[in-house]
Amino acid sequence: MGIDRSRRITFEETADLYSETRTLYPDALIEDIIRLSALPADGRILEIGCGAGNATVSFAERGYHLLGIELGERLAEYARQRCRDYPNTTIIQSEFESYDLPPESFDLAISADAFHWIRPEVGYPKVQAALKENGSFAFFWQITVDPQTDWSRAVDEIFQQLAPQYDSPNQPMDVEQIRNIITGNFREYCGIADVTVKLYDWVETLSADKYIKLLRTYSGFRGMDDGLREALNQEIFTAIQNVSGSIEQPYRAILFYAKKAPHG
Repeated sequence: MGIDRSRRITFEETADLYSETRTLYPDALIEDIIRLSALPADGRILEIGCGAGNATVSFAERGYHLLGIELGERLAEYARQRCRDYPNTTIIQSEFESYDLPPESFDLAISADAFHWIRPEVGYPKVQAALKENGSFAFFWQITVDPQTDWSRAVDEIFQQLAPQYDSPNQPMDVEQIRNIITGNFREYCGIADVTVKLYDWVETLSADKYIKLLRTYSGFRGMDDGLREALNQEIFTAIQNVSGSIEQPYRAILFYAKKAPHG
């Protein structure tokens, strides 16, 4: 799972679309994190890479004290606006790696679809140092699921015809590979062997227009030549309109939960 970390700022270019199209995380995932971490009512949460606040708001509305750190200036502002009614939430625009965190100050560290953008040899030890004794990590990602429907097969064919050098957005991710990488990082950089892994599945209905906007938020899609990206947009929009006009988009989230290593 090679990662071009120079592309992490590309999300800033589509901050408005990211805020509009990226789905919220299921309540079951949020509740599991709160339950597993035994988070107290006045618990302090550190969020790394809060983006437009899609996960942030789920914790902010429950009244927790939350510090969110976001690299992108526009994304950070979206998160602030989204959480403006929650006085216990603070959003800082900064690179996480260089931000000065107080040691042993947080009950819980979360990161939603973001922690892979940080070099593991830097990120994992830094988070562990910021957690209180018996504090918790909860890192989670949305991963691609192939719907295996008429519309998804049409999208796959369009990519094969116009952009064979790129993976289709329906290309399923290897859950076991992701599990091995993240649990391996916890073991290598934090000395943590006991990591709980849970999966969550749900489905959302998207119009053709919203699906195209969603694609435009993906870093791989952003990295394409403008002409190719526009050609794909037009062909995919037409294909979805011809099939049904809207789609049932399956989502899957994978949660990695762990307790801070003793004396870590």
